[in-house]
Amino acid sequence: MKSNRKEQEQPKLDMTPMIDVVFELMIFFVVTLKQDDIFSRLNANRPAPNSKPSDSAPSDQIKIDIGPGGFILNGRGMSKRDLRANLKSLSATSRNATVLISCTMDSPHMFLIEALDMCHEYRMENLSIFSM
Repeated sequence: MKSNRKEQEQPKLDMTPMIDVVFELMIFFVVTLKQDDIFSRLNANRPAPNSKPSDSAPSDQIKIDIGPGGFILNGRGMSKRDLRANLKSLSATSRNATVLISCTMDSPHMFLIEALDMCHEYRMENLSIFSM
């Protein structure tokens, strides 16, 4: 008898074809993956590419600055009661006016809420809010 077939060879599993299949599947899934276009779902009004910013603010624009000291309407400092009276008279003339509300980092959050409540009360719905 021959010597046990040269120490009985152990069967081996060749990993190369398995790795090839895994890489092919990865390439297939990467190529066929369709990502959602998140920019198509954003609702943002951007200026036209050829528009130039104007130097003066339009007349139908109301600017409310909110700072730690209180309210500033179109460059004039005022109390909450005065702001309410001015917004009431401005809303009677043009309800579609753009209201720009800007807050500083140290302005109380309560002042912003009060300004938004006043705008809502007088049905001024075209609002832009930003912080500086």
